[in-house]
Amino acid sequence: MIFGYCRVSTKGQAKDGNSLEAQEQEILSRYNDAQIYKEAYTGTTTDRPVFNDVIQKMKEKDMLVVSKLDRLARNTEEGIKIVKDLFKKKCSVHVLNVGLLEDTAMGQFFITTLLAVAELERNQIIERCQTGKAIAKLNPDFTEGRPKKYNQKQLDHALDLLLDHSYKEVVQMTGISKSTLIRSMRNKKCD
Repeated sequence: MIFGYCRVSTKGQAKDGNSLEAQEQEILSRYNDAQIYKEAYTGTTTDRPVFNDVIQKMKEKDMLVVSKLDRLARNTEEGIKIVKDLFKKKCSVHVLNVGLLEDTAMGQFFITTLLAVAELERNQIIERCQTGKAIAKLNPDFTEGRPKKYNQKQLDHALDLLLDHSYKEVVQMTGISKSTLIRSMRNKKCD
C-alpha cells in the first residue's frame, strides 16, 4: 500500500507552493492510488497525530510518500529515526524531490546526508532572522511584536463610548473587537 503524507505548519505555507493541496496533487500525480493523509501541525514536535497513525498502519512492502524532505522530519536525528523504523518494518520511503529511499547502504547514506543539509538550511534561516532582528533593534523606534492596530486615543474614545453603549454597539461603531475593548478596560482600571 502507498501512504501519502502531507503536512503544513504555518498559514504562510499555503502561499509558497507547500499547501496541503499542492502536496497532495504532487503525490497523486506520481501515485494515483496513494491513500492521502493530511495534517496542519508544526514539524518542530515529534508528536504529530496523523503522522503517527500513518506509521502505525504501515506494514511490510508499504511505501510512505512525501513531497519534500522537510514534510517528513525537522531535524536529522528525527528523520533518521523515522526512516530506520520504517526500514525495520521492511517499508520504503519516497521523497519526491529526492528519490526512493530503501534499506541499503546507499539509502542510509543518502538520507543522513540530505537530512543534515535540510537541518543546516533551517539553522541558517533562524540565524539570518536573529541577525535581522538584532539589526532592527538598533533603530530607536523598534518595538517588539506585532504593531498595535489602534492607538491610545482611539481606544480611549471607544472606552468612553462604553459609558453609554453596549460592547456590541461600540464594536460596530469603532471596528475594535470586544476582546480588545475588555483588555483595554482592564488595563485602564489597573492604572
